Amino acid sequence: MANLAKLEEHLATRSYIEGYTPSQADVAVFKAISTEPSASANPHVARWYTHIKSYAAEHASLPGSSKAGEAFLGGAAPAPAPAAEEDEEIDLFGSDDEEEDAEAERIKAERVAAYNAKKAGKPKTVAKSVVTMDVKPWDDETDMVALEAAVRSIEQDGLVWGASKLVAIGYGIKKLQITLVVEDEKVSTDDLQEKIAEFDDYVQSTDIAAMQKL
Repeated sequence: MANLAKLEEHLATRSYIEGYTPSQADVAVFKAISTEPSASANPHVARWYTHIKSYAAEHASLPGSSKAGEAFLGGAAPAPAPAAEEDEEIDLFGSDDEEEDAEAERIKAERVAAYNAKKAGKPKTVAKSVVTMDVKPWDDETDMVALEAAVRSIEQDGLVWGASKLVAIGYGIKKLQITLVVEDEKVSTDDLQEKIAEFDDYVQSTDIAAMQKL
């Protein structure tokens, strides 16, 4: 017979007898309850009982052991072993400890698996930056239309070119100021500047004028 008062207190802050999923401990206590608990007298037990009852077809296949459920079962305590047996050799590394360690490892593994599954299902945030880049020509005779076309010809996964304008820097020379959006893990601005510098017929140098995380 189950101790409903003790079980009610235990289930007030927990969903199961032990761990975070139904186990043989729940099955053992469930079978010890002869009649369905009253929701008014023991609301937490009644809620738990209905839930475990829904697993009736799976009771035999649920993991774990019934050991944790014994704390909520009534009845007399087992009689002490005869005095003659006290002389028997004591196993300091008994199977009970081994079973408890194995059970603890199983519960830990289930929690880790549940966390990893939840983490895997969560969409990953893609880190992006908005970059303003200055591209300076050699002189006032540089074909700025061709310069910009050369810059925009660079295509790369994670790179999107945006708006641009020509900004006067003196002596009739204008630089190209262009905006771009990059995915931080896919595009290195240093590598991008090196690629632009390869158009040395038009480009004298490049500078990052501004960068902001999205």
